[in-house]
Amino acid sequence: MAHRAYGVSAETCLADIQAAAFRLEAQFSRFNPQSDISRINQNAGREPVIISRTTFEGLSHALSFSKRHQAYLDITIGPLVDLWRKSRETGEPPEAAHLRQALSRVNAASLVLTPGQNTAWLPFPGQSIDLGGIGKGLAGDHFLELYQKHGIRSAYSNLGGHVVALGCRPDGSPWKIGVQHPRQPDCLIGLVSVEGKSVVTSGDYQRFFTGRRGEHFHHILDPGTGYPAQSGLASVTVVAESSTAADALSTILFVAGLQTGLDILNLHPGCEGIFVDQAIAVWITPGLKDTFIPADGVMWTIL
Repeated sequence: MAHRAYGVSAETCLADIQAAAFRLEAQFSRFNPQSDISRINQNAGREPVIISRTTFEGLSHALSFSKRHQAYLDITIGPLVDLWRKSRETGEPPEAAHLRQALSRVNAASLVLTPGQNTAWLPFPGQSIDLGGIGKGLAGDHFLELYQKHGIRSAYSNLGGHVVALGCRPDGSPWKIGVQHPRQPDCLIGLVSVEGKSVVTSGDYQRFFTGRRGEHFHHILDPGTGYPAQSGLASVTVVAESSTAADALSTILFVAGLQTGLDILNLHPGCEGIFVDQAIAVWITPGLKDTFIPADGVMWTIL
């Protein structure tokens, strides 16, 4: 993670941001056995778990996206994530029977959140939450709140493929955020100029493994099939005021594909997208026509 803040209280603010980053990791990470998310998973099928207010609010936001677009994003996808993590070690996709078993446990609608008590409960044994598709977005919005609490008007957080920009650069110019080329690691598809926006990219090049027969298996799973999404897209970048929305939608649109993804994006006013298909054709939504700067030689079309 990289954070920058400009202003009188910048140094104090950045110290608070670093502390918050560690705190959120300790609450959200399913790999920390003491985290809120791990304790919910450990008690699946047993009993509700009391969690922090921050985790409860984060899960509430995540669940709203998951319920609205459950065909493309499901925060109870943990059993599938675990299966595919093992596959990285063997170079073979999971067995069909194991996939079916894992899929039977994926159902965000079953997660019970009880306001007032700040409890969360997964009612079926073997269920588990994984916030990989939205966790950085939740953290990004928390950082934005901290920047604003300290009176910061110009700030920037890079969470790895997820950029949160507050206001403008110190000189008053927009932030220029690079959009990675999905097939050329050291190249960009282009830049997008933003003021007070989050820019999040999901792509099939970020984490993947090659199977023993040369198959490409990336990390963005389709909760309907249990396999890595095959939507015809190589990457999706979402630009939005809300870091959480940008993170969730980048995953949702990648799984949904170009046409369905565009329909979904239209349900979220103020959110814009850059779609790159497997042929590296670039498509942008109309709201970015004056702010997207393509790299040399990159052809793009307004949707």
